[in-house]
Amino acid sequence: MNEEKDKKNLDQNESEPNKNEASNQGDNPQTPSKEKTTEEKLKEAEEKLLRSLAEIENQRRRFEKEIKDAFEFGSFNFAKENLATLDNLQRAKEAIKNDEKLKDNKDLDKFLENINIIEKDLISIFERNKIKKIDTKNKKFDPNFHQAMSEIEDEKVEPGSIIQEIQAGYMLGERLLRPALVSVAKKKIKKTKKIRKKKNKNRLADGEKTPI
Repeated sequence: MNEEKDKKNLDQNESEPNKNEASNQGDNPQTPSKEKTTEEKLKEAEEKLLRSLAEIENQRRRFEKEIKDAFEFGSFNFAKENLATLDNLQRAKEAIKNDEKLKDNKDLDKFLENINIIEKDLISIFERNKIKKIDTKNKKFDPNFHQAMSEIEDEKVEPGSIIQEIQAGYMLGERLLRPALVSVAKKKIKKTKKIRKKKNKNRLADGEKTPI
């Protein structure tokens, strides 16, 4: 009887590992991973390559912009400082022309001619380096290029027109180097309006509330 009992226990122990193994297989089923096809691998490699090329292109553009900005900034400051040389040359020329003591000098015309040659050479150098004078002749006032220093009544021209250039303005390429200083025409106020305005001011000063 004991032999039968031992045999039964042995059979039971042998069946338990199989049961546990089956249980483990049920809990962690091993599903085979899907291998990528050659076409998918090529597509993935192509996408990585395109991203790398786009990044290289962006870096190249940033680098070029930094170089351009540095060059333009240096050129801008250099050009702006050299405008003072041209201004001083032009002022000197005007001062010499208007000097009463020098007007009778025989060598005055020759001296002014030499100044004109230097002035033209300097302007030519500016133009070769994309520095150009802003045109103000018969132009309407534009705050992007002009700076109004005064307003002058003038019935002969349309209000807002430039009637006098006080100091020349210049562009460096498409960038404003300095605005042109100008006088702008404004509409002439009629005398009757001026008189009425003055009378109203006097009436209000005297305590009267009703203007004319």
